[in-house]
Amino acid sequence: MTKFQHGSPSLDDIWSAANRLKGAILDTPCVPSETLSAITGTRLFLKFENLQFTASFKERGALNKLLLTDPAVRARGVCAMSAGNHAQGVAYHARRLGVPATIVMPAGTPLTKIARTRDHGAKVVIEGANLSEALAVAHALAVSEGLTFIHPYDDPAVIAGQGTIALEMLAAVPDLDAIVVPIGGGGLISGIAIAAKLINPAVRIIGVQSETYPSMARALARESEPCADGMTIAEGIAVKSAGELTREIVRELVDELLLVEESAIEAAVALLLSVEKTVAEGAGAVGLAALIAHPGKFVGQRVGTILTGGNIDLRVLASVAMRELVRTGRLMRIQVTMADTPGGLARLATAISEEGANIIDVAHDRMSLALNAKGTVLEVVAEVESAAHGKTLLAGLGTRGFAVSSASL
Repeated sequence: MTKFQHGSPSLDDIWSAANRLKGAILDTPCVPSETLSAITGTRLFLKFENLQFTASFKERGALNKLLLTDPAVRARGVCAMSAGNHAQGVAYHARRLGVPATIVMPAGTPLTKIARTRDHGAKVVIEGANLSEALAVAHALAVSEGLTFIHPYDDPAVIAGQGTIALEMLAAVPDLDAIVVPIGGGGLISGIAIAAKLINPAVRIIGVQSETYPSMARALARESEPCADGMTIAEGIAVKSAGELTREIVRELVDELLLVEESAIEAAVALLLSVEKTVAEGAGAVGLAALIAHPGKFVGQRVGTILTGGNIDLRVLASVAMRELVRTGRLMRIQVTMADTPGGLARLATAISEEGANIIDVAHDRMSLALNAKGTVLEVVAEVESAAHGKTLLAGLGTRGFAVSSASL
C-alpha cells in the first residue's frame, strides 16, 4: 500500500488498537437483517455501533488516542471539537482515565448531545456557527490552555481506533462483497478501508455522504471551496471540509462515493426504527439510505454497513417517524365540507371507521368566507394501511355522500 503523508496507520496499528481497546469498547453485533435484505435486494449485515456506551463508534478512536498520549501530558487535560459523538467519546473515556476534558461544540448541536457530553463530566463550550468554526476555536483553546487536542478524524491514532470496526466485521462475515460507510471528515472510512483492503483486497469500500455536505466528494474532485452551510438530519457528518490525511487515504483505497438526499436518510432512520427496532441518528443511517437510493449498485451482494450512532433528539425522531407515515401514504389529510349540524362529525367518524381507517386529529373551520354561514370544513388527519387504502377511503366517503373538498397523502 502507498505510504501516505503524515504517517497513515498500518494494519498492525489497527490490530494494536483493537488489543488496547479490549474491555473498554464493545465488540458490537454484526448480524443479518432479513427484512432489510429483502427490501434492498441484498444480503445485508448491520454493525450496531449505536450500542456502544455513548451510542457511537467515536469512542474507539477517542480512547485509542487517549491511551497513546503520554500520561503526564494528558493529565494536563484534553480538548476536542465535535457536534456530539466524538465529544461524548472523549468526555466519557477522559473521565474514566481521570483526565480533564474541554469540548467545543458548534451552535445548533442537538441538545441531547450537549447534555450527554456534560453528563460525562466535560466542560462544554458552545461556539462557532459550524464544525469548521468550532474546530478553530478548539485549536485556539488547546494552545492557550496547554491542552492535548484530539482531532475527530484527521489523526492516525483516531483512524486506527475506528479501523477496529473492520476487524470485527470481517471476523463476523469474512466474505462481504462491500462495506458501506458514512463519511464526514473521513476518519471512519479511512480506518475501515486500510484494515479491510489488507485483510480482503476484493471487498469494495463505498463511502456515503449527504448531498447537503459532499465534502469528501469535493475534496477528491480537488475543489478547494468548503461546502456551504445547510440543514441536514445527518449533522454528525455535516463537515464542510474533509480531512487532509483522510482524503489521501480515501483517494487511494475507497472504491466509490455515493450521495444521498435528505428524504432517503429520513426513510432509513424510520426503517431502522420500524424494522430493526433500533434508533439510528441521521449520520448513522446513511449507509442504509445509500442502499435504498442506489439499489442497482448492490443487488445480489453481501453488504455490510455500520449504524454509526444513535444520538438523535426525540423531537426529531418523532418528526421523522410521522413524516415517513405521510411520505408512504399511511397518514392522510382530508377536508370535508358539510352542514354545521349536530351529529355531522359523528357521521363522518363512523364512515371513516367503517372504511377501516383511524382518526388521528380533527379540526373545524367555520370562519372561512368561502363557506355558507351554515357550513363548516372538517379537516381530518387519518391513518390508513397504505396509499391504496387511502384512495379506497376517499371513494367510500364519496359513496356515502360526503363532499371531500381536498385530500393529501
